Amino acid sequence: MESYFAYTSLFGIIITIISIAITWWAIQAVRFDIFTHNPNSPQTKILQIILSIVIGYLLAQFFQSYLGWSFNLKNFF
Repeated sequence: MESYFAYTSLFGIIITIISIAITWWAIQAVRFDIFTHNPNSPQTKILQIILSIVIGYLLAQFFQSYLGWSFNLKNFF
Protein backbone atom coordinates (compact mmCIF):
# COMPACT_ATOMS: atom_id res chain seq x y z
CA MET A 1 0.00 0.00 0.00
CA GLU A 2 2.86 2.38 0.77
CA SER A 3 4.39 1.80 -2.65
CA TYR A 4 1.07 2.82 -4.22
CA PHE A 5 1.27 6.20 -2.51
CA ALA A 6 4.92 6.57 -3.51
CA TYR A 7 4.13 5.87 -7.18
CA THR A 8 1.12 8.18 -7.07
CA SER A 9 3.22 10.98 -5.58
CA LEU A 10 5.99 10.50 -8.12
CA PHE A 11 3.46 10.46 -10.95
CA GLY A 12 1.90 13.68 -9.61
CA ILE A 13 5.27 15.43 -9.45
CA ILE A 14 6.22 14.38 -12.98
CA ILE A 15 2.84 15.37 -14.45
CA THR A 16 2.98 18.75 -12.69
CA ILE A 17 6.49 19.55 -13.94
CA ILE A 18 5.59 18.51 -17.50
CA SER A 19 2.42 20.60 -17.36
CA ILE A 20 4.33 23.65 -16.13
CA ALA A 21 6.91 23.21 -18.91
CA ILE A 22 4.22 22.92 -21.57
CA THR A 23 2.46 25.97 -20.17
CA TRP A 24 5.72 27.96 -20.15
CA TRP A 25 6.25 27.01 -23.80
CA ALA A 26 2.69 28.05 -24.70
CA ILE A 27 2.90 31.36 -22.80
CA GLN A 28 5.91 32.36 -24.89
CA ALA A 29 3.48 32.95 -27.78
CA VAL A 30 1.57 35.62 -25.82
CA ARG A 31 2.49 39.20 -26.62
CA PHE A 32 3.04 40.71 -23.20
CA ASP A 33 4.02 44.06 -24.71
CA ILE A 34 0.30 44.74 -25.10
CA PHE A 35 -0.32 44.29 -21.37
CA THR A 36 2.86 45.72 -19.82
CA HIS A 37 4.85 48.91 -20.14
CA ASN A 38 8.20 47.15 -20.50
CA PRO A 39 7.89 43.58 -21.86
CA ASN A 40 11.56 42.75 -21.16
CA SER A 41 11.51 43.79 -17.51
CA PRO A 42 12.09 41.34 -14.65
CA GLN A 43 8.51 41.93 -13.47
CA THR A 44 7.15 40.68 -16.79
CA LYS A 45 9.36 37.58 -16.64
CA ILE A 46 8.19 36.88 -13.08
CA LEU A 47 4.59 37.30 -14.23
CA GLN A 48 5.21 34.74 -16.99
CA ILE A 49 6.73 32.32 -14.49
CA ILE A 50 3.85 32.73 -12.04
CA LEU A 51 1.26 32.29 -14.80
CA SER A 52 3.07 29.18 -16.01
CA ILE A 53 3.10 27.67 -12.53
CA VAL A 54 -0.55 28.45 -11.81
CA ILE A 55 -1.91 27.31 -15.17
CA GLY A 56 0.43 24.29 -15.28
CA TYR A 57 -0.63 23.23 -11.78
CA LEU A 58 -4.31 23.49 -12.70
CA LEU A 59 -3.70 21.50 -15.88
CA ALA A 60 -1.86 18.80 -13.90
CA GLN A 61 -4.67 18.63 -11.34
CA PHE A 62 -7.17 18.17 -14.14
CA PHE A 63 -5.20 15.27 -15.62
CA GLN A 64 -4.69 13.64 -12.23
CA SER A 65 -8.38 13.96 -11.35
CA TYR A 66 -9.43 12.63 -14.74
CA LEU A 67 -7.09 9.66 -14.38
CA GLY A 68 -8.38 8.98 -10.86
CA TRP A 69 -11.99 9.11 -12.06
CA SER A 70 -11.15 6.77 -14.93
CA PHE A 71 -9.61 4.24 -12.55
CA ASN A 72 -12.62 4.51 -10.23
CA LEU A 73 -15.01 3.70 -13.07
CA LYS A 74 -13.99 0.02 -12.86
CA ASN A 75 -15.77 -0.08 -9.48
CA PHE A 76 -18.98 1.05 -11.16
CA PHE A 77 -19.41 -2.08 -13.28
